[in-house]
Amino acid sequence: MGNTIKVDMGDLDTEKENLANFLHSQFALESKVTSGGLAVKMEDAPAYTLAREVTKFVYRKNLNGSHWVKVENNVVKIHRFKKLKAEKKNKHPTTASTIKTGW
Repeated sequence: MGNTIKVDMGDLDTEKENLANFLHSQFALESKVTSGGLAVKMEDAPAYTLAREVTKFVYRKNLNGSHWVKVENNVVKIHRFKKLKAEKKNKHPTTASTIKTGW
C-alpha cells in the first residue's frame, strides 16, 4: 500500500525537476511533477520523514538562508523567509595600513 505525499514548492517552481531527481537518486523515492509541486510515493512513512529529505535538498542547493521546510496537513511546504537576514556591518572599519619606504 503506497502513500502519496504532496510537496508544495512555493516560489521554487524552477527546482521541481531537480528535487524529483534528488529524491530519486538519494532516497529511491518515486515522484511525479505536478502543477503545484511534486507528488511523492512513500511506503507507510509519515510526512515529516519526507520533510527531512526536502530540507537536505534545500541545504544542498544553498537555499537555507532564504527558505525553510514545514509539514502542514500531510503536505510538505517550502516557505520563503519574510525578512532575509541582513549582513552584519563592521561598526569600526579599519583601513589597510600602507608602509612608506624611503629608499
